Formats: sequence, C-alpha cells, structure tokens
Amino acid sequence: MSGEQITIGRLSTSTGVNIETIRYYEKIGIMPKPHRSPGGHRLYDQLETDRLTFIRRSRELGFSLDEIRTLLSIGDDPFACDIVYKIATDQITSIKTRIRDLRKLEKKLVALADQCKTNDNAPCPMIDALSRA
Repeated sequence: MSGEQITIGRLSTSTGVNIETIRYYEKIGIMPKPHRSPGGHRLYDQLETDRLTFIRRSRELGFSLDEIRTLLSIGDDPFACDIVYKIATDQITSIKTRIRDLRKLEKKLVALADQCKTNDNAPCPMIDALSRA
C-alpha cells in the first residue's frame, strides 16, 4: 500500500459514497478487500479512492455494476476502446428510451392532473383512474 491510509469514514466523505455502499461493493468484489489496521479498521489508499470515485461517477451515468466491472477490468488497455464505446453507446440508447418513456408518463400525469383541476365534483378523476384495473 502506498501513500496516506484513510478510514472508511474518510473514504466515504471524500468520494460521496455511503459507508454501507462501500461495504457492499467490497462484498460483491467490485472494490477490493481493504487492508486492516492492527485494531481491525479498514484502511484505504489513493488507488482505492480513485477506484471508488470511478465507480460512483459510472453509477451516476447509469452504468450497471456489471458494466462497471467490465470497465474496471479493461483498465488502461488502449485496444479496449471499442468495448468501452459499445458499453457507452448501449447506455446512451437506454437513456434515450427512458427519456421517451418518462415523456409519455409526464403526458399521462398532466392529463390526469388537468382533470382534477377542472373537476368540481367528487370523486377525484385521478384517484378514480389510478384505482381502475
């Protein structure tokens, strides 16, 4: 291990990743098992901080843990750019599909809300619509 060693609390603060999430990532193997202090506390170095930052940023972009695992396994291989490109373009397609679905959902919700705005009688049209099979 090289450089300054930090605890899981400091790692969490510096990366913005919840402590329980860090432990989960260790459990599933996306983060390596940490070194331990003589007292048993988890200790992390800059490489692990960088790795966790990469994971957090990838999650923010919507990548799955399996996709992140693949990206991490590629590392700095200059010949793997085509794999990274494929993963990224698949994610872009997925995002576009979700945006399209959210726009449809928005239109439906706006229409239901508009019915409530113009309805002076009970029952509420939105509650009624949501209650129907």
